[in-house]
Amino acid sequence: MLIGAVIPAVFNTFGGQDSGGFFLTRTFEGYNHLVVGAFAILVLAMGYRWWSGELAATVSRGEWLLLSIMGVVAGVIILVLHPQAAALQAEAFAIKDEQARKAAFESFFRFHMPIRSLYMVNVLLGIWLVTLKAKRSLRHEGMPA
Repeated sequence: MLIGAVIPAVFNTFGGQDSGGFFLTRTFEGYNHLVVGAFAILVLAMGYRWWSGELAATVSRGEWLLLSIMGVVAGVIILVLHPQAAALQAEAFAIKDEQARKAAFESFFRFHMPIRSLYMVNVLLGIWLVTLKAKRSLRHEGMPA
């Protein structure tokens, strides 16, 4: 939905590829800050559950593993891939020659494809984490999961 509806609307609203592209880059930088905050809250909550020692609140190895993988994926996106993609985008916007600009955008989009895939991987891991915790909670409540 984001790719099909929101991103074209941003480009049309902001009057072109350059301003829309820079806006989306800043938006994803803000989203990355949100991801860091959410990850910190999850780590703190899971750490507290582990520290409390309550049987119903125990943290499984699977939960720690999923959260660790999510953190690594987010770290790779935020610290490595996003800065490189932003630099490629800025280079493409700075080029005036139409053929060179087109080639630069092709390079940017090829580089950006794995980043979009990694965002989706993190969403799926988050859903898996919620499902895992919900099943464990239901089991502790005596309900079949």
